[in-house]
Amino acid sequence: MELFKNFKDLWRGVALALVISVPAWLLGKQFEVIGGPVFAILIGVALGLVLRHRADVVEATSAGIKYTSKKILQYAVILLGFGLNLGEIAKVGASSLPIIISTITTSLVISFVLCRALHIPKKISTLVGVGSSICGGSAISATAPVIDADDEEIAQAISVIFLFNIIAALIFPSLGAMLGMSNEGFGLFAGTAVNDTSSVTAAAAAWDGMHPGSNALDHATIVKLTRTLAIIPIALFLAFWQVRQAKRAAVAGEGAGAAAGTFDIKKIFPFFILFFVLASVITTVFALPVAVTAPIKTLSKFFIVMAMAAIGFNTDIVKLVKTGGKPIFMGLCCWIGIACVSLGMQSVLGIW
Repeated sequence: MELFKNFKDLWRGVALALVISVPAWLLGKQFEVIGGPVFAILIGVALGLVLRHRADVVEATSAGIKYTSKKILQYAVILLGFGLNLGEIAKVGASSLPIIISTITTSLVISFVLCRALHIPKKISTLVGVGSSICGGSAISATAPVIDADDEEIAQAISVIFLFNIIAALIFPSLGAMLGMSNEGFGLFAGTAVNDTSSVTAAAAAWDGMHPGSNALDHATIVKLTRTLAIIPIALFLAFWQVRQAKRAAVAGEGAGAAAGTFDIKKIFPFFILFFVLASVITTVFALPVAVTAPIKTLSKFFIVMAMAAIGFNTDIVKLVKTGGKPIFMGLCCWIGIACVSLGMQSVLGIW
């Protein structure tokens, strides 16, 4: 394992990310609608502003910070797979599949069109589109290493998703009541139109508080978990797309020096995605109990917080603010599109 092999070079940066992630994790537990990853980015950015101008600090921590933002993030994604029992989720959430597929397709199409029309960088567009359509931070965490997104792109995508998560959690329960939605309909709406699991939970719990005995939270959670399964085909598609692009570049002789005209799938294909799928299959085939999968899932989430801490520390906040307008507009369009399609499909299917 690289961490132990290069411990002398990596430990300071990894330790810094760990120190940031502990308070971020605790704050995320207290304010679940915001979540640990967002707090980690914010604390990391603040510390970065203070410390990154010091050459000695940058030199001592840069290798470990890079390792945490890349490798620890990959380990988090692999462990995330143990929380997905494909059989149970598919069985319970099958009825919501038409709406889930429609909303995911809508978000991806909107992000693709706006990427071309507004000349938004492809990687940030992919992250915002996938994060909006599937499960916010977890989808971004799974996708970012596949497309080799840099720290600023990841931080920007997480920030965009966070913004609309907060708005959705605050206004969707009242909006659902104004529209006269049923308890099942709101659970379906929250599960398909809100990005991050914590915000889905917050919105559905608020609805249950407004409508005692409604149990919309359980329905929204199942729909959200079903939607999360889309990480697998999308991540695999992006992985093979990256391989295809790299192969075409190699055939065309693009690259520099010895790299020109060469192609090595071991260096291009993100094999951690296969381990993620394998973890999901193991959980499904062996029906691993919650007592086993819950701690692994918690560790996965903590690793994500650690990675976001490193990403925040490595992020140029000035540049992030200057270039943030178009991604925020894309996130807004994806968010509105998903909400409208979710409501429209419910109307077509006679649920609302």
